[in-house]
Amino acid sequence: MAKHKYAYFPGCVTLNSAREVQDSMLALARILDIELVPLNGAACCGAGVMKQANWDLQLALNARTFAQAEAEGLDVLTPCATCQGNMSEDFIKLTEDGALREKINDQLEAISGIRFEGTMKMRHLLHVLVEDIGLDVVSQSVKNPVDFPVAGYYGSLMQQSGACGDDDVYNPQYFEMLIKSLGGDVVDYDSKTQSVGFPSLLSEEGSSLKMTAAVLSDAKGQGARIIASACPLSHINLDTYQVKASRASSSDVEMPAIHLPELIAFALGAYKERFAQLRTRVLVMGS
Repeated sequence: MAKHKYAYFPGCVTLNSAREVQDSMLALARILDIELVPLNGAACCGAGVMKQANWDLQLALNARTFAQAEAEGLDVLTPCATCQGNMSEDFIKLTEDGALREKINDQLEAISGIRFEGTMKMRHLLHVLVEDIGLDVVSQSVKNPVDFPVAGYYGSLMQQSGACGDDDVYNPQYFEMLIKSLGGDVVDYDSKTQSVGFPSLLSEEGSSLKMTAAVLSDAKGQGARIIASACPLSHINLDTYQVKASRASSSDVEMPAIHLPELIAFALGAYKERFAQLRTRVLVMGS
């Protein structure tokens, strides 16, 4: 039996366009003796967008996910900072507003026959590693030390009260602590919790690209050779739209971008060939 067990909520992107996150999550969970219990049929968290049209619908969907985890007696673990921030906000809203909770529970019971009681917690991978697994355990499991300067990107949604675990809301340090435990050099930069504007990418691409460039430029200016993201959605901006961000800002902000679970899995000895490719990218793009 695994030492640590969680109800696993990967998020939509992890199961679709960012399968590398799922692969890495399964690999690091195996190495660190973490059991990820699937929440079969769990719906999208709303990604901070659904509530603009129908917050009650989003609350009902997330309450259903919470109730599924409660039925297993488990906290929810996600590798996505957007999911963490969005679902934590809904969890707090439902637990603090009894009348709203009853309204949503009436809908849940009528449709699914379950209720949300508020006995579980929302946890991001980063918080689980620091608070539950322990960075000493992580460090002892490292097979391929990350021997270059890494900028950790938290994003904005996870950095709110009730969503960031026991980390500091305004000046988080968990990512930096984790990077050190993996053998990397920490890059301290001001924009690590600044939004890259993913929700506005389709409607206001220019603004989103400039926000992305600002984060990348700050990290690169402080000596980062790579940026690791705790959010698969933000990663799309930081990686896929990097060239466009450079053009939009008229500056060279290009650098290798990687998902947090990938960085961990690589350091723990999984996917050695992919880590070797990453080292090459860091060497070439960082020169």
